[in-house]
Amino acid sequence: MSSPSPLRVIQWATGAVGRYSLRSLITRPEFELAGVLVYDPDKVGLDAGPLVGLPETAVTCTDDVEKILSLEADCVLHMPLPASYFGGDHLTDVETICALLASGKNVVTTTGFVYPHSYGPGVVERLEAACRAGGTSLHGTGINPGFMSDMLPLALTGLSSRVDHVYVRECSDFRGHPSRQIVVDLFGFTRSAKDYSIAVRPFRAFQRSLFTESVQFVAANLDVTLDEVEESDDFELASEEFEIAAGLVRVGTVCASRWTFSGLVRGRPFMTVECVYKADATKVSRWSKPGFSVHIEGVPQMTLTIDEVSHGLAGAAAHAVNAVPAVCAAPPGIRTLVDLPLATGRGTVRLV
Repeated sequence: MSSPSPLRVIQWATGAVGRYSLRSLITRPEFELAGVLVYDPDKVGLDAGPLVGLPETAVTCTDDVEKILSLEADCVLHMPLPASYFGGDHLTDVETICALLASGKNVVTTTGFVYPHSYGPGVVERLEAACRAGGTSLHGTGINPGFMSDMLPLALTGLSSRVDHVYVRECSDFRGHPSRQIVVDLFGFTRSAKDYSIAVRPFRAFQRSLFTESVQFVAANLDVTLDEVEESDDFELASEEFEIAAGLVRVGTVCASRWTFSGLVRGRPFMTVECVYKADATKVSRWSKPGFSVHIEGVPQMTLTIDEVSHGLAGAAAHAVNAVPAVCAAPPGIRTLVDLPLATGRGTVRLV
């Protein structure tokens, strides 16, 4: 019996996460690299293989979007920086994703879209129309959140007879993160308090949209209607100078931040996500240590803790790459995590 033909996949963007997924597309036999879109002019015309330390592939990197749209491929791994990084909003990413879907290519994106319904019926209809036009499916994994903030809490509710409150905490250490665009420009580390407050505004909008998706996704799948999602954030200044991969953190500049998102029902939190980001966790003692924790308040009470994820970027990339076969096999339309072949449980919800 012959083995199935490999899935032809396009890598869209080759940043910190995209390089990990590109390596997987080249080395895993179930995939065939169909094309690579890049944003860096210095990468245009280069072979994709040496870009990630592998032999040549005969696939040349391009910045020509029309050329990518014209390629024959089963799926696109869509992994650019979110539009909010450049001062835009999610609608810019919607336009790109719709064009890809309408061209006959399934899309797995890390720019959000874990739960597109949180953006309202207009966005959902645009995406569904593009899926119908191309006979394709869309799945958003998110870089972060993604799985830890949505699928993992839902899976734990399979052991619940009653759910009162879902609490997710994560703390990430960015000392080894290589991207100055992410660590400095987006997260605002190494900036003064004044510069941080100005620079973080688009990031705040981005964070709110992403985590609102996850909170609403969990609530909707537990048949809970939220009244609103409340957000708060704070930051910490460095008390000593230290070096990280993305640059120098000077005394008095921002070295950590804490974000909290709470989905409220009648003024009380049903789901809360707390995110702590540290430029170097060994230099910042405030707030929690690196790792993930999910706590389900109800019957029974449950706490699941993951002490460390050694290569978070690799995990984010693998999450997207591993979803490709299921997304390609799925019927046309928006496909969230619960629509793909991953089991979840649902308990009875009590709102107090």
